[in-house]
Amino acid sequence: QVQVVESGGGLVQPGGSLRLSCAASGSIFSIYDMGWYHQAPGKQRELVASITRAGSTTYTDSVKGRFTISYDDAKNTVYLQMNSLKPEDTAVYYCNANIGTWYRGTVRTGNYWGQGTQVTVSS
Repeated sequence: QVQVVESGGGLVQPGGSLRLSCAASGSIFSIYDMGWYHQAPGKQRELVASITRAGSTTYTDSVKGRFTISYDDAKNTVYLQMNSLKPEDTAVYYCNANIGTWYRGTVRTGNYWGQGTQVTVSS
């Protein structure tokens, strides 16, 4: 079994910063990539940023220059440093990971979601 658990959300004023963390645990063979999505009320869930095991990153245009995604291989943890936060960043942030696990002598890849963490940007 694999678990993906986020932490670090909260309430922050416009212009402030937050750092989200997402740790994967369980019978992990390898983590291929991890990413952060957000979902605002009444809107679809969309990708914010992602990072591969090799360190290649992608960002949605609205967060470029403000958010930074990073990965700690030793801890199986991905971080999202969010600076210069805006009210429109308010959403539930979800961690997503593509993880290989051992199953009956072979490796199979699964896609895993965390439970989500609320980020609210408001004065």
